[in-house]
Amino acid sequence: MRVVQLTPGTGSFYCGTCLRDNALVTELRRQGHDAILVPMYLPLTLDEVPASKGEAVFYGGVNVYLQQVLPFFRKTPRWLDRLFDAPGILKAAGARAGMTSPNDLGDLTLSMLRGEDGNQTKELDRLTAWLADEGHPDVVCLSNALLIGLARRIKKATGAAVVCTLQGEDTFLDSLPERDRKAAWSTLAERAKDVDAFVAVSRYYGDLMQQRVGLSPERIHVVHNGILLDGYLPAPAPPDPPVLGYLARMCPPKRLHTLVDAYLLIRERGRLPNLKLKVAGALTPADDEYVTGLREKLTAAGLMRDAEFLPNIDRGEKIAFLRGLSALSVPATYGESFGLYIIEALAAGVPVVQPRHGAFPELIQATGGGVLCETDDPLALGIAIEELLADPAAARTIGERGRQAVLENFSVEQMTRNVVNVFESAVSQRV
Repeated sequence: MRVVQLTPGTGSFYCGTCLRDNALVTELRRQGHDAILVPMYLPLTLDEVPASKGEAVFYGGVNVYLQQVLPFFRKTPRWLDRLFDAPGILKAAGARAGMTSPNDLGDLTLSMLRGEDGNQTKELDRLTAWLADEGHPDVVCLSNALLIGLARRIKKATGAAVVCTLQGEDTFLDSLPERDRKAAWSTLAERAKDVDAFVAVSRYYGDLMQQRVGLSPERIHVVHNGILLDGYLPAPAPPDPPVLGYLARMCPPKRLHTLVDAYLLIRERGRLPNLKLKVAGALTPADDEYVTGLREKLTAAGLMRDAEFLPNIDRGEKIAFLRGLSALSVPATYGESFGLYIIEALAAGVPVVQPRHGAFPELIQATGGGVLCETDDPLALGIAIEELLADPAAARTIGERGRQAVLENFSVEQMTRNVVNVFESAVSQRV
């Protein structure tokens, strides 16, 4: 089967969606399929071997922006557009990618959702011509529903089935200015008719998008994310003193501040007097002020000496980081569609403590690898962490139970087999 995966890149920081799509394409090839990973907007930033092999970035971020705000650029020749798609230009744009607010992207988001009726028709023409002439796909997979405006023209130009992954779009759309939010959701619902099948990364998120977009249940297929398990092994013994970890982008929506507050409460209560805190994950220029504030809070409490921040670590460093933890918590409360960090922690035998929110209850039930607590409550989170780590042997048993579940059900091999089943069904329905 010939598969083209279209994935927006961040240009400068690790993103769970990019890691998931890259692993999927790599494993599709290993399982004998002809798969291509095509970056969009900006280059992909990955901590594994890139699956893309020099494919050009389509819908280059600078050109997309210029075509939105300046009508002149909607008619410029390709030789001029290439200047703005140059790697150096995209790299510079990527350095500011994390600083873009949804408040500034309402018009552009609507334009992209409208596809051939939007302001980036030049980019759509270029992409569909490439897919028809060189891609020759049986399936085109859209990384998320924000790309759904591409589906109609892709199907017309190639005859391919179009499958769309659902993973976290609601948070972004709900963050748009009020004047654009309703129009964006309405346009998404209309354009969803052009998609042959949807892959939701959790049952929670599939149900949510079914309700909000008006999708029929039979069009949504739940396929939990999987990871490349090579290198993931539990530590020979739990760390002493114990270490509480965080692995995600260091930003307010992930509620790192809630974890820091919980850590301060734990130390104040004295039940785990030597507990350390280690924070790792993507750090962009937009996050600097936020993280500086958290460092200052730890310093004021006299605990910065027991805390460590490790930004933008690579795969090897990530695995070593996880093996050095007693427990991991990323207390996001915006409705996480999955949470790849949970599976990564469990693969290393590290139990997790998560809020009873979003996809977290589903993952804890599926793996048995952690405990749940009330949302957005530092005290409840701190107590749950205390209770887990107060019995290191029991915590290690929970982590090992989660690890076995990940080995059985959350590998990239299993994820890919399940996604291929959806692809094959979508193709057969179009024949």
